[in-house]
Amino acid sequence: MTFNIQLKEINDVYKLVNILVGFEGDVDLESGRYKVDGKSILGIFSLDLRQPIKLTYDQEAGAEKLRSQLEPFIID
Repeated sequence: MTFNIQLKEINDVYKLVNILVGFEGDVDLESGRYKVDGKSILGIFSLDLRQPIKLTYDQEAGAEKLRSQLEPFIID
């Protein structure tokens, strides 16, 4: 499952990581040519947060639950 998210403030990063650590599997975030682990606060802060970020979740189970929890961040 892949979709674009926008993190508008620093607290959004913390909220995102708190949601993602509750799910099994890998979550990747991509911005430009950079790709980081979505469960890493430091990794996320290395991205350009002014731009939309592509989120990729590699599990089928729980994907819809994840999407519903991330709804405030989804932009597409």
